[in-house]
Amino acid sequence: MNYELDKVRTENTLVLGAGELGMAILRHLAPRSKSALSPLAVLVSPKSLESPSPKQEQNYRELRAMGVHLLPFDLIGRTNENLMALFSQFHTVINCTGFVAGPGTQIRLTEAALGAGIRRYFPWQFGVDYDVIGKGSGQPVFDEQYDVRSLLRSQSKTEWVIVSTGMFTSFLFEPTTGLVDFDADIVRGLGSWETRVTVTTPDDIGRLTTEILLEQPRISNQVVFVASDTVSYGQLATIVEEVTGRTFRRDLLTKEKLGAELAQHPEDVMARYRTAFALGDGMWWDKSVTYNAQKGIPTMDIRTWLQEQKTAVR
Repeated sequence: MNYELDKVRTENTLVLGAGELGMAILRHLAPRSKSALSPLAVLVSPKSLESPSPKQEQNYRELRAMGVHLLPFDLIGRTNENLMALFSQFHTVINCTGFVAGPGTQIRLTEAALGAGIRRYFPWQFGVDYDVIGKGSGQPVFDEQYDVRSLLRSQSKTEWVIVSTGMFTSFLFEPTTGLVDFDADIVRGLGSWETRVTVTTPDDIGRLTTEILLEQPRISNQVVFVASDTVSYGQLATIVEEVTGRTFRRDLLTKEKLGAELAQHPEDVMARYRTAFALGDGMWWDKSVTYNAQKGIPTMDIRTWLQEQKTAVR
């Protein structure tokens, strides 16, 4: 499918993916784009349009109502030339694909964006500070993210903006992470109880990314830090107890213990994440230095987020 664009309106934007983060960005960006008469499109898989799940059907109905063009395109099955031809139709590309397409995806998409010569690129870097972490953290996707930054900095044709968010707030409470176990009443710390972590909700990321995108004078070739909250694992345990009104046992997973676990199960993705987040450095930043704090934009801290989820964790 060819997406016919009005060449006069050059601030046309493509969002890659309509998952949790893509939808959050589109909900904040679509009204602003509509008022500015700037075309906005989102890349979705052709199969999801042909046979959408109930959630996808709901999302697509919402997107159409907001005036967002649904652009079917299979990222996995297309060549780099196909990607470049697609991207070249847009002024700005915001990458919200995550890692679902497998290793190497983020490098491939970045190469295509640069090869297409788009004006601005927001890569999938909605995570930790890969400059501080460097390579060799034990998490291969972190290494790839570091390489994406190197690739962007090696050129000057395409402007780029990296939005560093820390982990999604909900990730702290996912059963698979093992950090907060509401069934067993256990909170686990990584590294030490003083080790800190920065988190941001998808809705906050969507709102802040929209503001960063539209900021004047334009932000370019920068890493911009945002945060809903930054806490230590000890503070997290206290927040969980105070919100739930229950007592939780505190189980500290030291770097040594996590390293031994990872050595036994090197293919365990969550073991890799726990080992990486135990490092501390690069996993957090003070909220006072963030874009949202400097602009006076309110965000949802962990306590408020957990209070909103309270019925689900009793």
